Amino acid sequence: MTDLETREQFRPVKSSERTLEILEHLAIVGERRTLGELARDLAIPKSSLHGLLRTMQEMGWIQTDPSGLRFGLGVRALLVGASYVDSDDVVALTRDALDQLSDEVGETVHLGRLDGHDIVYLAKRESRHPLRLFSAIGRRLPAHATALGKAVLSLQDPDTVRVVLPDELRRLTPNTIVDHSRLREELALTRERGYAIDNEENAEGIRCIAVPLRREGVVRDAISCSVPMIRLTPQVETEVVEAMQRARVRAESALGFRTR
Repeated sequence: MTDLETREQFRPVKSSERTLEILEHLAIVGERRTLGELARDLAIPKSSLHGLLRTMQEMGWIQTDPSGLRFGLGVRALLVGASYVDSDDVVALTRDALDQLSDEVGETVHLGRLDGHDIVYLAKRESRHPLRLFSAIGRRLPAHATALGKAVLSLQDPDTVRVVLPDELRRLTPNTIVDHSRLREELALTRERGYAIDNEENAEGIRCIAVPLRREGVVRDAISCSVPMIRLTPQVETEVVEAMQRARVRAESALGFRTR
């Protein structure tokens, strides 16, 4: 039996599936939700949902506000998320490369991973400047609107990219590319020059430059540097791109990738 046949025959346990849907939904929306809102968002009957939430609350996965009516993630979700990052081999192996890149550019540096049609921040080095990009480990952003996402997608097969991304690309700023044809052109340009640019497509006033991290198998990870436009002169941008390319070589070497 092939892996595809096994997956097609698999039937998830409904209560387990719903529990995971609740956790993922609360993580994505980033705010507490009422029983009615969760029932509507997840299409789960209130009677079933109430029992699941009560169990998850008792186990520390869900917590409520003082009114007891709005549900959010509990501390155990934080522990599991932190454990994932701490045990990830890419995070560990690229630590020195990120540290050195941060020292060289003095701006916000990220390691991100493609997860579905989003990029998830796995590691971060803060800018030394007071004016900086707001971000947090575990934050999810649409891949098409980030340099990290475009860097990873540029090395994917175009058919794969079309399947990965949603039919409707979400607009985050006036500069966000929401047309699939234009995005394909952007990915081709990214592949040609070796790095991606987010030109205020995720946050106004911020330009981000990213490079994919190649290793054996499918490319999922990238590193980036985010710079406020007020500090980004042509010379600074050139210096950042050069530093990013050096960081990629160091990171890929640590990951065991050698350019042939």
